[in-house]
Amino acid sequence: MNTTPFKVSVSDDVLDDLRARLRRTLFTSASDPTYWAAGTDPDHLRDLVSYWADGFDWRAAEDLLNGFEHHIADVAGTRVHFVHVRGVRPEGAPAPLPLVLSHGWPSSYVEMLPVARLLADPAGHGGDPADAFDVVVPSLPGFLHSGLPEGPFTREHVAGIWHELMTENLGYRRFGAFGGDIGGGVTQWLGALYPGQVAGVHITSAVVSADFEAAPPTAEERAYLDHLDAYDAEDQGYSEIMCTRPDTIAAALRDSPAGLLAWISDKYRDWSDCGGDLEARWDRDTLLTVATLYWATGSIGSSFRQYYDYVRHNRPVPPVTVPGAVTLSHEPAFAHYPKSLAERVLTDLRHWSTPRNGGHFMAHEEPEQVARELRAFFRPLRSED
Repeated sequence: MNTTPFKVSVSDDVLDDLRARLRRTLFTSASDPTYWAAGTDPDHLRDLVSYWADGFDWRAAEDLLNGFEHHIADVAGTRVHFVHVRGVRPEGAPAPLPLVLSHGWPSSYVEMLPVARLLADPAGHGGDPADAFDVVVPSLPGFLHSGLPEGPFTREHVAGIWHELMTENLGYRRFGAFGGDIGGGVTQWLGALYPGQVAGVHITSAVVSADFEAAPPTAEERAYLDHLDAYDAEDQGYSEIMCTRPDTIAAALRDSPAGLLAWISDKYRDWSDCGGDLEARWDRDTLLTVATLYWATGSIGSSFRQYYDYVRHNRPVPPVTVPGAVTLSHEPAFAHYPKSLAERVLTDLRHWSTPRNGGHFMAHEEPEQVARELRAFFRPLRSED
């Protein structure tokens, strides 16, 4: 296995500087008296920043992260960090199926850790040992401990890196793939490009083809696309900045940890199924673990690259012919999303569900549900017959 063991470690100097910056934060006033109406609420941010500076125990969080097996691999010249949770195989049970889990933005591998444990050891959590997976959770290029690739950072490019990681670095001959948001796009490309090695793809975000020349959208599909356009007009301000002027906003967020926290916590609240209460889905220690990882690695700017490169180098995903599954996350952007749109891309769609719980970060928000659906979908795909 061509990888190097890795431990998460943030120096005392970095932590001391972080706390000093947090204590010097200059806060703003709300633009709108309605709570969170204009973005991250200043009073909520003030409370979080105070806790981050003087209450949050990073060393305890670091110990929890290092309870997992971390590695660094050189994949096609790109530094790739990943967590490896090896499947538990009782005597007489079949070999675990390898499975790569891909996160999105502003997420990280931390989102996938709760479900990774459930997937690796189903028997230890009331399930069937025959459903075990060897789970690989990479950090997307440019995120946290992973470096940026040479050339454009597209979902297609990342799929090639993941394929090499799984087959060459880790030696797996066949594997499944799961993801949402950016990770959902990477997962689609894995299925499209490598049908001989990918057993199936499971996605939690909307799958929308950009090619309607052969078959124009139906009335139901057009209604959804119109809904998505209207939603984007209200929500996509952050994306427009990151797609066009990522270095400008990155300069501010790299210098201000409070600004960084405001930028990402706005999306954790808006996109998760939290009913407006951020900490109903993200306890503050988990949220600040993610924020500290972004801060300590200085990677918020490089995480924007996939937005900047996407609008310049992306191309539509070809038809994905391997078995497909969609567990659609419960978030406003996907309201009224029709199954037929997914079937345009996932031509062998075998599993479709629209649960009422679990938003953009579904693997973290509803890990038991995601584990159940992954086990059920991949159960008949474990054998190549």
